[in-house]
Amino acid sequence: MQIVVAGQGYVGLPLAVHAAEAGHRVTGYDVDADRVRRLSAGDSHVEGVPSGRLRAVLDAGTYRASADEAALAGYDIAVITVPTPLREGVPDLSFIETCARTLGQHLRRGATVVLESTTYPGTTEELLLPVLEEASGLKAGEDFRAGFSPERIAPGNKRWSFETTPKLVSGIDTESLEVIKGFYDTVFQTMVAVSTPKVAELAKLIENAFRLVNISMINELATLTDRLGVDIWEAIDAAASKPFGFTRFTPGPGVGGHCLPVDPLFLSWKIREDLGVPFRFVELADEVNRSMPDYVVRRVAAALDQRGKAVSGSRILLLGLTYKINATDLRESPSTRVAELLISEEEIAAADAVVLLMDHAAFDLPMIGETAPYVLDCRNRLSGPNAETL
Repeated sequence: MQIVVAGQGYVGLPLAVHAAEAGHRVTGYDVDADRVRRLSAGDSHVEGVPSGRLRAVLDAGTYRASADEAALAGYDIAVITVPTPLREGVPDLSFIETCARTLGQHLRRGATVVLESTTYPGTTEELLLPVLEEASGLKAGEDFRAGFSPERIAPGNKRWSFETTPKLVSGIDTESLEVIKGFYDTVFQTMVAVSTPKVAELAKLIENAFRLVNISMINELATLTDRLGVDIWEAIDAAASKPFGFTRFTPGPGVGGHCLPVDPLFLSWKIREDLGVPFRFVELADEVNRSMPDYVVRRVAAALDQRGKAVSGSRILLLGLTYKINATDLRESPSTRVAELLISEEEIAAADAVVLLMDHAAFDLPMIGETAPYVLDCRNRLSGPNAETL
């Protein structure tokens, strides 16, 4: 089939390359001309897509990158993987709307449009379809098919790869679902079909809200057990020995990426907007996690104070700025907030304090534990007389 993947970021590029490897003719459409030039030269900017793999589908002629709207003509299936940011707590769906309008101008009878961008329940039917219909003059369900299938990419996850992670699919009607499922069957190993796009949209937000709420509970507990004189890491390990009814979450300096700090707030906003009530668990969880960088800084300041030093004028080494282990993604990383709070004008020859924010495999953890004069270990990986855990 002729496939368009609109948006060639961390979601769209892997999908485009996998679809090209499956034998489809894929156009990776992106409005960023510089990104398109890089991709056309075989230079991948996405961690999960090595440049060699990108060059292979370019050479095979099954993939091309383009910023030209004319390249969209004639598609059988178009997948939208554009950003959905929050602007002052309000979902910004302008990228979806603009992309849908562009795709709608090239939409023909019998074609299918799938939304993968994370959003609140109702977006597919209440926003995407009207824009497509207006731009194309066609009728959803009669002239073209549509549905929602949320991305589930987990950078750095060695157990679940792109293609082995079960793919959630939905359609606006039975025929749409069958076509969408048939396409994704060529890329993913397992399909999970649900009855409506709203169910799929909500399912994605439940996945992320679940993690956000549980991480926030453990993070808040970590700020309390330190004063109680209890080792939370040992207690978590003990709780995890139960083979049922418990999922292991650990504390850290906060949460990052697009998913956890952003996506659950789409649901919170939608509930307030439509029902006029708060989604209290998510709003409290967001508040707790946004406070964690400040807590890390308070711990560092207190430790330096005990050593006769102040944050101002001290040299502090932060290890691990990405939000996830062994990943390169800095989006919404709490580590950047820690860095902002600790900025000092003076430079000193050696670090007075080290903060392990993410335990990447590249770090020599034993050396750090033995050498640093003081370490605040946010990942429970270091030992030694000068190391403290979060």
